[in-house]
Amino acid sequence: MVAVLLLCGGVLGACSSESSTRPTPTSRVVASTSQPTTTQTSQPALTSTTRATTTTSSPVHVDTLLGRVWQQIPTTSHVVALTFDAGANGNGVPSILSTLQSAGATATFFLTGAFTQSFPDLARGIVRDGYRVGNHSVDHPHFPSLTDAQIKAEVVNASATITAVTGASAAPLFRFPYGDSDVRSLAAVNGLGYVAVGWTVDTLGWEGSSAGVTPASIVARVMANLRPGEIVLMHVGSNPTDGTTLDADALASVIRSIKAAGYSFVTLDALLSTG
Repeated sequence: MVAVLLLCGGVLGACSSESSTRPTPTSRVVASTSQPTTTQTSQPALTSTTRATTTTSSPVHVDTLLGRVWQQIPTTSHVVALTFDAGANGNGVPSILSTLQSAGATATFFLTGAFTQSFPDLARGIVRDGYRVGNHSVDHPHFPSLTDAQIKAEVVNASATITAVTGASAAPLFRFPYGDSDVRSLAAVNGLGYVAVGWTVDTLGWEGSSAGVTPASIVARVMANLRPGEIVLMHVGSNPTDGTTLDADALASVIRSIKAAGYSFVTLDALLSTG
C-alpha cells in the first residue's frame, strides 16, 4: 500500500475550512463498503519518485479503477502518497512547495476551480514545480445533494479552469469535497472518466491549534497509519479562525519520519498505474 499524504481535512470533517457551511453528509469515503468495489487481482510493486509529473508514465486503464473510492494504493511497496487539498486560501503553499523541494519528496494537489482562479500564481507554481494535480470540483459543494447535471458542471468546469490557468490536466484524478459520496454521485463522476480518490489518514491539521491540533499530533497520526500505499490527507490553506497552517508546519517532520521508517514517496499516478 502506498502512503498518500492528502492535505485536506479529517475523514469526519475533511475540507471544512474550504467552505463556510458544512452540510450533513449522507455518506463518507470511509464508509465505502456500501459502494461497489473492484477487485485487485495483484498488487504490483511501485517505484518511488523524487518529483511529480503531470502525466502518467504508463498506460492508464481507468475502467478498472471505477466503482469505488480509493483509500490507499494497492501495493506491497513501502511508498506513501502525500496529497494536499486546495479549496480555501493558499497561505501554506509557499512553505509546502519549499519543504517538498528541499526534502526531494513528491505529492499530489487536488485543486478546486475557485482556488485556481483566485490564486492563479500559486496553482501555476504547483504545476511548474512538477507536482501532479487532481480535480476537487469548482467550489466544493456536497456532491450527494447535487443533480447529475450539477455534478457534471462541477467536474467539467473545474477541469477546464485548471487546464486554462496551469496548462496541466487534472484528469483522471478526482476527490469528493468533504470526502462525501454516494452510489449515484460516484457513478456520475466515474462516467466522466474520473477515478475517485479518498485517503487513508486525515491529519486534522485543518482543525487548527484552537482544536488542540499540533505539528506533533499530525506526525503521530500519519505514522500511526503508516503502511504500504497509505494516502495522507492535508490542506494547503490556513484555519479560518486561528490562521494556523499546521499541515505546512508539520510537513518537514512528517517527511523525515516516513523516510526514517524506510518509506519513499509517489504521486497518485502510482494508483493509476495499477489499473
